[in-house]
Amino acid sequence: MAVRSGRRINDADACVDEVIRRVGKTIRLGLPLGLGKPVRFVNALYQRAKDDPEIELHIVTALSLLAPKGGSSLEKRFMGPFVERLYGRIPELAYARDVSGNRLPKNVVVSEFFFKAGSYLNNTSQQRHYVSSNYTHAVRDLMGQGINVVAQLVSPGDEVSQPGLISLSCNPDLSLDLLPLMREREAEGTPVALVAELNRNLPFMGHHAAIEENRFDVVFDQSATDHPLFSAPQMAVSPEDHLIGFYASALLKDGGTLQVGIGSLGAALVHSAILRHQKNDAWRTVYDHLKVEEHFPLVKTEGGAGPFEKGLYGCSEMMVDGFLYLMQEGILRRAVYDHAELQSLINEAVIDEHVSLDMLDVLRKEKLIDSPLRARDVSWLARFGILKPAVEFKGGRLRIGEHSFEGDLDSSEAREAIETLALGDRLTGGIVMHGGFYVGPEQFYQALRDLTDEQRDQICMTSVNFINQLYDHPFGDQRLKVSQRVHGRFVNSAMMYTLNGAAVSDGLDDGRVVSGVGGQYNFVAMAHELPGARSILTMRATHTSGGKTLSNIVFNYAHCTIPRHLRDIVITEYGIADLRGQCDEQVYLRLIRIADSRFQQELLKQAQKAGKVDPAFRLPADWCNNNPEAIRRTVSVTGDSELFPAFPFGRDFTDEELKLGKALKTLKAATATRRGKLSTLWQAVRARDDEGHYGALLERMGLSNPSGLREKLDQRLVIHGLQMLDTPPDTGNPKA
Repeated sequence: MAVRSGRRINDADACVDEVIRRVGKTIRLGLPLGLGKPVRFVNALYQRAKDDPEIELHIVTALSLLAPKGGSSLEKRFMGPFVERLYGRIPELAYARDVSGNRLPKNVVVSEFFFKAGSYLNNTSQQRHYVSSNYTHAVRDLMGQGINVVAQLVSPGDEVSQPGLISLSCNPDLSLDLLPLMREREAEGTPVALVAELNRNLPFMGHHAAIEENRFDVVFDQSATDHPLFSAPQMAVSPEDHLIGFYASALLKDGGTLQVGIGSLGAALVHSAILRHQKNDAWRTVYDHLKVEEHFPLVKTEGGAGPFEKGLYGCSEMMVDGFLYLMQEGILRRAVYDHAELQSLINEAVIDEHVSLDMLDVLRKEKLIDSPLRARDVSWLARFGILKPAVEFKGGRLRIGEHSFEGDLDSSEAREAIETLALGDRLTGGIVMHGGFYVGPEQFYQALRDLTDEQRDQICMTSVNFINQLYDHPFGDQRLKVSQRVHGRFVNSAMMYTLNGAAVSDGLDDGRVVSGVGGQYNFVAMAHELPGARSILTMRATHTSGGKTLSNIVFNYAHCTIPRHLRDIVITEYGIADLRGQCDEQVYLRLIRIADSRFQQELLKQAQKAGKVDPAFRLPADWCNNNPEAIRRTVSVTGDSELFPAFPFGRDFTDEELKLGKALKTLKAATATRRGKLSTLWQAVRARDDEGHYGALLERMGLSNPSGLREKLDQRLVIHGLQMLDTPPDTGNPKA
């Protein structure tokens, strides 16, 4: 039997009953992106819709997270124990699994504006119902879809120190702007239901993310079924990724602003930024080996090569786990303040974070305070820690404890009293990280839970419309944003780049959606509007398809995400292309300069045929060493094999799983073509492990004692894949 306590209900089905009572059986459900989905409530609602065809359920959301299953029988064997270990205690998002299996009932539709990359390439239903939307337009488009129910996972506040509060935690990104609009819709006569699901494993984040619980109509609270948070495992960082991250780290301006996305390229950038700060000699060795300043002089004006003395400020729609590592290493420490004039004075080094009488004189000169100090001056100064919190303004005088004195900055006696009794030590209320949402590995969530109060106060989870664009917002106008986001470096990844300067990041030329635009367009556009800001698009120079290596820098492509007039900086593992303000010939040549050398000549030929490059131009010799061998030499130039590790921030796979994963990846590459598949199968049938070298690995795959033809073939394939890993390639050199 459901138990109610005010808005709180401890039974998911009873929550569904209440929602239907409020809005009826036509339900347009808006859910947060990623981690913030209230799985228990949503599963109960979805099951009710499956059981009752009179319910019309339309779910509008983004990034519905599912544990990987694997495709082939070998992948399923490999993933099974791993998935159980990471996700065994986490309830699965039932509608998402049915979407993946094309099993949605006719009365349920799911529309997403961002997919996990590549997850629905061959799912016609999701391709049909995809909504193309900038992240900053998502609230508008959700309202346009007619949503009448919003549901979200939230963190409960402490009953003593935070009574009546809950935290939107991982997803204030859209909710902070969406909830007021839903109440407006309700006031206009449309029934709505706002549902919160409590989970005590969700870190409580304060500032903008902490709101009153009574802003929700229904609060599902069943602590016995609180489950672990969905974990996104750490991804391996390849040598190519590391060099992309290295080049990007050379473009970070000390005292600047950083936005970075999820994935191995983001992790590579964070790792190299930490190397630059903590192991600068080793970082400089790689820098000098690559002749970065000589080949890409942009780094001298736009970046830097020294440690981060002033630190960085993070302003990113997604707070990836890398931002916490940057904070722990003392890099993410440039605090910004909620006052444009005060922030500008700090930017110009007129004042710093240390409080003094001189600071008061500057603030008076800039007409931010008066003398004698008034009540509003005292309140404002206390807000930023310039005056101690205990200082009061009473009867025209400053009071603290038993002491009372004038606030006249022209009086030597008053100045001495202010300095001795009233001044704080340092500015307070500074934020080093503004984030819109987060998702990551479990160790990231635990690190957020373990933050001290002081550390947590430096992070503000907030509206994506505050973060992703410069327009005025209730949390800060354009002037404030400009003052905070000095030397912005907005780093995002692309799949392909055309020679005329257009980025392909979210879809294919046949119309299929790979992921979504998300916030990429917003950050690229903002980089062109903010003084001193740059957009950096990172991309591997090649990819493999059907057993063939293909260039990611292409002459043209029938789809683009970022148009060519917004071209700025592009980075591959082979260097940096500065495209902003350049003529077409320079854009074409600078992109060819950072392409893989196997494709440079053909790209040049196409550019010359199109009349974009002088027919007499020839590739310089120092452009023509862009190959995987050069990458391997570079990452080992210091002699430290751990300088660029595959998992710089830990991993979820065991040693055995890493080796098996590499073997399966090798097999997949070998069988990408029909000929390769036949050859691999023939060699696998003959593979043996008579000496038992791979016993533990075969046991991990459940293939120690295979039965039946399928299992026996799988065993031989695994043995063959492991033998390919252990056998050095034939170089033709008997001494090798």
